[in-house]
This record gives sequence, C-alpha cells and structure tokens, in this order.
Amino acid sequence: MAGVSLSPRFVRFLPPHGRGQRIGLLGGSFNPAHPAHRLISLIALRRLNLDAVWWLVTPGNPLKSVKGLPAVAQRMQQAHRLANHPKIHVTALESVLRTRYTIDTVQHLRPRCPGVNFVWIMGSDNFLQFHHWKQWPEIAASVPMAVIDRPGTTLKSLHGRAAHRFASQRLPEQRASGLLKRKAPAWVFLHDRRSALSSTLLRLQGL
Repeated sequence: MAGVSLSPRFVRFLPPHGRGQRIGLLGGSFNPAHPAHRLISLIALRRLNLDAVWWLVTPGNPLKSVKGLPAVAQRMQQAHRLANHPKIHVTALESVLRTRYTIDTVQHLRPRCPGVNFVWIMGSDNFLQFHHWKQWPEIAASVPMAVIDRPGTTLKSLHGRAAHRFASQRLPEQRASGLLKRKAPAWVFLHDRRSALSSTLLRLQGL
C-alpha cells in the first residue's frame, strides 16, 4: 500500500473486500441492468468459487454514444433493485476514479486492494469485440478473465481475434475454479445457462 492514496470518497464507494478474497469485476453501462447481468454474475460466483461480484457502473462506454444515457445514480439504483443478492455489489467506482477504460480501472484497483484476487467477467458478445478495447492485451496481462457464453456469439467469440491471441492461455472449462490461481494472461470460457436479454433490446422495446 506504500505510495497509494486512498481518498475517503474512494473508500466510501469501495465494496467490502479482504485479503485472499476472490472477486469478480463486471463492468458496463447497465442501461438498464437486466436478468442476464444477474445470471452471468451467479454463474461466475458458482463456477469460479467467488466471494463476490462487483458491478462497475461506468460513466459511459467509450465505444458507444453517451447521448441520452441516464445519470450514474439512476442506473445504480435500478441495478441495486435488480441484483438483489448479498454477494453482488453495485458501485460507481469508475466515476470516483474518473476512469472510462477497463485498463485504467484495473490498474487503479489492484494496488489499492492488496491481496484481493480479481477476475474480469464478460459475456462472449463483449469478448468478440474485446480487441477494440483500449490496450486490450495489457488488460489480459493484468487480470484473469472469465468469458460467459451468450446466445449468438459462442462460436464467433471463440474464433475471434482475442481468442486466437490468447489461445495458449485458455484454461479448460472443467478447471475453471482454478482460474484465479493462474497468473494473467489466463482465461476460461464458461458454457452454462443463457439469456438472450440485452440492454440494447430492452431500450428498443421501451422497457
């Protein structure tokens, strides 16, 4: 912790954690949060043997327009109602850190949470376009990743650029619980229950 400043505001938005804990990070706009977010989180909790999953409600996805995006507080409130689980924590840490990019969030969190074993969680739809993320190889080298199967992107994501780049670091699915013991880059693809819900679909339906 030497040299790392922990502002009171940062601490206030930091969910409960402790040395040795296994915590999943699920980032997104959550506009709105929906049952597929919850399902992905529950799958990760069970299959990766996690202590908690943090929903990182971003100020805005750098790859998408923020026009019409509801305030962070509004999206957080809706996400809290939807999550409704003692091991799922909703936080506006990225607003506090003033980060919009995953690489910056991860690099801020790790020294400020010593001894915590983080894993980045994403759906296969996001993994398919992971190579568009800022410094995506550095993200993969900084934190293990769990990719959760999503309808319509299973095969495409497994044949995408990121999957090819890190093919040799892929962990067999039956050994998923050991992912957080592996040094990044390391990732696993999890097949499980799936939901076709998406925030985009819900917005189009006016829900």
